[in-house]
Amino acid sequence: MDYDVLIIGAGMSGLAAGIRLAYYDKRVCIIEKHYRVGGLNSFYNRGGRKFDVGLHAMTNYVPKGVKLTPLPKLFRQLKLKAEDFALCPQRMSAIKFPDKTLRFNNDLDFFVQEVVDNFPAQADNFQRLLKTIFEYDELNLYAKPISAREAVGSIISDPLLIDMVFCPLMFYGNAQENDIEFGQFVIMFKGIYCEGFARPQAGVRQILDVLVRKYRGCGGELKTRCAVTSIQAANGRVESVLLENGEVLTADKILSSAGYVETMRLLSNYDPTGIEDKAGQLSMVEFITVLDKQPAEMGHETTIIFYNNSDRFDYRKPDELVNVSSGVICCPNNFQYQNPLPEGMIRITNLANFDLWNRLNEEEYKAQKAAWLGASLNEVVKLIPDFRDSIVFTDVFTPKTIHRFTGHINGAVYGTPNKTKMGITHLENLFICGTDQGFMGIVGAMLSGISMANLHVLQKA
Repeated sequence: MDYDVLIIGAGMSGLAAGIRLAYYDKRVCIIEKHYRVGGLNSFYNRGGRKFDVGLHAMTNYVPKGVKLTPLPKLFRQLKLKAEDFALCPQRMSAIKFPDKTLRFNNDLDFFVQEVVDNFPAQADNFQRLLKTIFEYDELNLYAKPISAREAVGSIISDPLLIDMVFCPLMFYGNAQENDIEFGQFVIMFKGIYCEGFARPQAGVRQILDVLVRKYRGCGGELKTRCAVTSIQAANGRVESVLLENGEVLTADKILSSAGYVETMRLLSNYDPTGIEDKAGQLSMVEFITVLDKQPAEMGHETTIIFYNNSDRFDYRKPDELVNVSSGVICCPNNFQYQNPLPEGMIRITNLANFDLWNRLNEEEYKAQKAAWLGASLNEVVKLIPDFRDSIVFTDVFTPKTIHRFTGHINGAVYGTPNKTKMGITHLENLFICGTDQGFMGIVGAMLSGISMANLHVLQKA
């Protein structure tokens, strides 16, 4: 079969790119190795329940009517309405460190006042940081990478405030250890602090169903359970894509959301020199607990808590299986829904070490999941009301799970630290979109697919 564009991976980025291209009458086929779309932002069934993977909250939320921000831009590009995603805003979130707590909601002025109240000596500096952020063009694909630690450290002089500001941005979209590229910092800062969190009451399924319906409605083709086994390239171009079922597909252009290194590994003439060391190292483990009551009934009404209980925030691949000294506590119940969710839930995310998890045999793997669930809960109940007696079901997914369902080397949640902003590769018709292109978060992933489709296909048609 021959297409105008083949898209590898039916995650948020691949689906958005597919919609954009199919809308403009391109013959598009998305190839997905799993039976379910979404990649890391998907859902699964366990114990008669459906659990979201990846999505704690969607960043970049703005109320209907706001126009010059990423979310309404996304809707315009995909010809969707705000009502399609049925987003419900958060109640209140927080950053908790040993001596300070900063609360934030979907109102930047509220967060600024929190910073001023807790760090009065930094009030003027924080305003200078905001000015720098708003003047920076974070979407400039040609911008030279800048260290956010250095840039922010030249303005904010209190290391605790720097760590607290960085903590949510790191956990929700950073592939680099203990630093972040400044353009990415600006994107995440605006998405979390200036705009905010929201979630569909039905979870990530709501978004995925809308995207798949729109894509197919525009005439796009979706092949699931079709893993790519090889990308055949010659004379500086991709000539064909070979699937696990034996099919050979051809296309004028190929967009891959599988990750840069992962895509290069599929090439028939793959040369690992200078490529393998670009693979991301940062992975995570998630502990999901289902409760027999609403968390608010126990006094827990916060939507998301980003916590750190060490002297300094250390965002790196841990030396143990899991680092429970920092993490994310998400309560899916604590968004502003019209009706409460049927069951209470607390989700806990911590940094984890893929290599150590990958060495465990089946019996050790099961035992370590249980042990680290207990260890993580012991830390979390220091910060929120103790809910352990209300747990009726638990599930755990690890870096091995992430690797299995996304194909990301090392179970790297956010891919390689070295982003390919222009999306180009050494092959003239193969392009990268999604996590390794550089726009993070669910909205960012979709905008990445749209941007690469616009830049490399529609603008050159």
